[in-house]
Amino acid sequence: METKYTHAPSLPREAVLIVNVHSRRGEALFKDAKALLEQAGVRLIAAHAVKDPDRLQESVRRAVCDGAPMVIVGGGDGSLSGTVDELVGKECVFGVLPLGTANSFARTLGIPLDLEGAVKAIASGRRRRIDLGMIDHDYFVNAASLGLSPMIGKTVPHRLKRYLGRIGYLLWAVKCSIGFRAFRLILDDGKTERRMWATEVRILNGPYHGGVELSDHADVDTGEIVVQAVVGRSHARLAWDWYAKFFRLRDRDAHTQEFRGKSFRVETVPPQRISIDGEVLARTPVVATIAAGAVDVAVPAETS
Repeated sequence: METKYTHAPSLPREAVLIVNVHSRRGEALFKDAKALLEQAGVRLIAAHAVKDPDRLQESVRRAVCDGAPMVIVGGGDGSLSGTVDELVGKECVFGVLPLGTANSFARTLGIPLDLEGAVKAIASGRRRRIDLGMIDHDYFVNAASLGLSPMIGKTVPHRLKRYLGRIGYLLWAVKCSIGFRAFRLILDDGKTERRMWATEVRILNGPYHGGVELSDHADVDTGEIVVQAVVGRSHARLAWDWYAKFFRLRDRDAHTQEFRGKSFRVETVPPQRISIDGEVLARTPVVATIAAGAVDVAVPAETS
């Protein structure tokens, strides 16, 4: 059953801006973002261009502790995922400037990918209460994955990702697929244990992963997590699955199975690394759960 949440319609007019200038477009757009926000009527209490991604969470924590009514984070999905923990259970609103490669979280929320459109959403949009996913005790905004994706995320050269974007990911995926092997997936929701061969598993809080819409059932306010497995042992099936979903073909779900619920124990043989919103941060076995109605985010006024 879907859970819909009520939301306060207005957004704060004061905020702290924190931009990861290590992200794909962060350094180039920091000054523009600051100017556009102020022109749109958002008073910036402070603005920080963070060069070391490891200090982003600390910067957000400090802003929340100091009482900022809204914290605006500019960066890719990894930057957003790595900082959202600091807003869980707080009154502070999460503002999103999509400055990364795939920007899956912004796509899920209907936030424009151009800077002007994203600023408009923050300045004249509304609050939306959303769920977060969790891998063990780590919150994530959009998706976690295991299989080929973490191998790509862990080894892709930063310059390739920075300058070629999603095309760079695809080129590197071809290289990583050589020698990659399928694995046994054991999925347990507390009632049923399922076992299958898989080449990739996506744990979804929203429909997008890698900038591609992968699921028709995952969303950020359903109160459920979606586990989607590309089943079988074939590399060709995995390649076709990405191709079919990228181009929204009619049979795009032919090689995947989906499972929905509030909690799953995810185990694999052999153990697999897990990419959480693009950053390789965990390893199976893990427990994937949903944190329903965890944070308020700023979204465009016209989105559902």
